[in-house]
Amino acid sequence: MNQTFAYFATTAKGLETVLADELAALGIAGITTASGGVHFHGSRADGYRACLWLRTANRVLRPLATFPCHSAEQLYQGVAGIAWETLLTPQMTLAVDANLRNSALTHSHSSALKAKDAIVDRLRGHYGTRPDIAPAAPDLPVNLHLVNNQCTVSIDLAGAGLHRRGYRQDRTVAPLRETLAAGVLLLSGWDGETPLVDPMCGSGTLAIEAAQIATRTAPGLGREFAFQKWPDFEARSWQALRDEAHRLRRPAPAAIVGADRDPRALRVAQANAEQTSAAAGIHWVTRSFATLNPPAANGTLVMNPPYGERLQEAGDLAILYKGIGDTLKQRWTGWTAWVLTGNPEMAKQVGLKASRRIPLYNGPLECRLLRYELY
Repeated sequence: MNQTFAYFATTAKGLETVLADELAALGIAGITTASGGVHFHGSRADGYRACLWLRTANRVLRPLATFPCHSAEQLYQGVAGIAWETLLTPQMTLAVDANLRNSALTHSHSSALKAKDAIVDRLRGHYGTRPDIAPAAPDLPVNLHLVNNQCTVSIDLAGAGLHRRGYRQDRTVAPLRETLAAGVLLLSGWDGETPLVDPMCGSGTLAIEAAQIATRTAPGLGREFAFQKWPDFEARSWQALRDEAHRLRRPAPAAIVGADRDPRALRVAQANAEQTSAAAGIHWVTRSFATLNPPAANGTLVMNPPYGERLQEAGDLAILYKGIGDTLKQRWTGWTAWVLTGNPEMAKQVGLKASRRIPLYNGPLECRLLRYELY
């Protein structure tokens, strides 16, 4: 019988229910939402499946232990009590990161060092030697979550964040994180069967994520994960999951258009798209939104216009957002538009009534995803 583990997949605030729906669609059980993520239960293969397929998760963690922690000594003893010899060999590398909030321990770096010492000491006691530390790309990434003097120690299945799909080689100013872009698309209800346009595409993240959804391409198909280096790695299970993901791929059934008035941004977007075969069918257009023609009578338009973080931009932004509203009314009737903005004052300049307002966070910035039905 397969061993069952507890997992916690993290995500941007506001995307927890979207992530839970993704997990349910994968047939994974024991799903409960929490602030900033979703708990679930499953086999090792379920953990692999989550890393391979989840579009909105930032990390997939496997908690090992939870214990009270009011001091550095309690932290050391709690971490040292975990059977690290079953997870780590002296030939492997590790790294520890720590997230602290409302706790007696207040320095994340020193807490991570104390936990690292506990792991290394236990391994030295068991093997007579110790593993090396590799902060950039460890074989075993260890996560400490210390909140209200309660510490949870987890291992990170992915290693590098799940937003690192492997296609973004270059970026424009303030690019949208891949996982948030996917969340915006999933919140819109778009499933790839109808046309989609991003008229301010920047580095192309929304359009490329849309292409991955439309072609049913697993977002983790083109990368490697930390769990592949672990002693308990089930290579046959992982290969079966990859083979299944390749079989499920299909051509995009409808047009996907990425447009931007800046030719430099389009070059970046096209260079990024060249890194994944899923994006091969995207139609890239160098054109302003005001002159862009819809590719069909109806479809989904998604955009992430500038938010304007400097006061001197306010006048130009007001013109931009008013122009968005005017163009939507004049040229995009029959379509559904979704606008992600972190500037509520500028959103008022659109001049249209939003039928939905969904709170989301782009990093620390609170945003709104606004839906406009263009009758």
